[in-house]
Amino acid sequence: MHTDTERCVRAVQSKDARFDGVFFTAVRTTRIYCRPSCPVVPPKPENMEFHPSAASCQRAGFRACKRCRPDTSPGSPEWNVRADAVARAMRLIQDGVVDREGVPGLARRLGWSTRQIERQLLAELGAGPLALARAQRAQTARVLIETTALPMGEIAFAAGFASIRSFNDTVREVFALTPGELRARAARRPADPGGSPGPAGTAPAPGVISLRLPFRAPLEPSNLFGHLAATAVPGVEEWRDGAYRRTLRLPYGHGIAALAPRPGHIACRLSLTDPRDLAHAISRCRRLLDLDADPVAVDDRLRADPLLAPLVDAAPGRRVPGTVDPAEFAVRAVLGQQVSTAAARTHAARLVTAHGVPVEDPEGGLTHLFPDPEALAALDPEALALPRSRRTTLLTLVRALADGSLPLGPADDREEVRARLLALPGFGPWTTEIIAMRALGDPDAFLAGDLGVRRAAAGLGLPDTPAALTARAAHWRPWRAYAVQYLWATDDHPINHLPASPATPETPA
Repeated sequence: MHTDTERCVRAVQSKDARFDGVFFTAVRTTRIYCRPSCPVVPPKPENMEFHPSAASCQRAGFRACKRCRPDTSPGSPEWNVRADAVARAMRLIQDGVVDREGVPGLARRLGWSTRQIERQLLAELGAGPLALARAQRAQTARVLIETTALPMGEIAFAAGFASIRSFNDTVREVFALTPGELRARAARRPADPGGSPGPAGTAPAPGVISLRLPFRAPLEPSNLFGHLAATAVPGVEEWRDGAYRRTLRLPYGHGIAALAPRPGHIACRLSLTDPRDLAHAISRCRRLLDLDADPVAVDDRLRADPLLAPLVDAAPGRRVPGTVDPAEFAVRAVLGQQVSTAAARTHAARLVTAHGVPVEDPEGGLTHLFPDPEALAALDPEALALPRSRRTTLLTLVRALADGSLPLGPADDREEVRARLLALPGFGPWTTEIIAMRALGDPDAFLAGDLGVRRAAAGLGLPDTPAALTARAAHWRPWRAYAVQYLWATDDHPINHLPASPATPETPA
């Protein structure tokens, strides 16, 4: 996109927010870079140059615009669609792998050499993995500076900087302000009355980080939050006061996230035991809500089918609910095989009560982290209130997850994971595709055999047999996972409706 100068200039001149995060505009005369929708008067075309990433702009000596704050743009949707090594590398960098394991760790996960990764990322993004990670550290630092009272020294190390000096130099270089000036500017801004997804009239508790998660409009929240609320596992998740809340297992500790839809953004409140987990927690929340999607591109493709067009026009911007923990979702997918939503929640709640890690929730309601594969691998099969075949399926899955023979993560090859899942006992196309859709984030995963999908297809006049529906769905690629959301929306199921009132906290079964 950034190499098509004429198209980029048109996007900047029309202030088209759809391209925020897809490319960045650097102004040669002011040495500032902006998002395409920056509200200032567009510069002359001859003074513009275009970059594929904020890190590329910073590497070229440009600083972030103080007006449009381009470092807070949504992520590029390209990295979710693509399955090549560069896209997988970007998903890992967003997860903070470079900060925790360095470039050699990134290379090891991808099976590439460090030189190959440097060359590929420079060619596509104009910056190597260290520069991309540095840009992310700068944004993490900015969030901590502006939303917490932590001392600057603690913020520097929490954001991933190796020293106070590199923290100060990077913040000054990227934002043209010192850390102290950033905090002072934030203190002068008026409070956001709809920013924190908590009970009305309450102030954020000490240690809680409140921020906005941007997205590309439109966003239809009904199926997104309706699905999360309807399938919430007691003790791990809940819907309360207009927000979805859940516990998070993070690299340095654990946390609790509260997410609520607001006009133009998602209000996010994070309570972390270790602030070094901030970037990772934000990345997981964005993936959970599919906030880096390009809804216009998705809907335009699906709207081309005259039978889907009325569904898209009725509620454009549907997202695919993701997950904060791929292994957790895989376990829950097995528990949900051929049972109702309520029964699946009951089975999951029993595992949480017996094997989950207890946590403290200052607001009450959440009590545990979902048990990890290592804890579940030691289960006594007779202790599971499941059919014998389902027990075998579950234990085979968790043991494969625990010993690493079944990798489920943002860098793993989606087709290879599908093949490994199908080789496990009890795994068929439905379970494999729902894991690909929600745990791997594959936008083209398709549940051709799902009863709800087939019923909706028949009601619309589409083929209702898996083979015929798959053939017809070829026209919807690469967005078939979004087509599933629109098809499901024809059913009056709780997963398709935003809860009208706060749910009463439940006691784990």
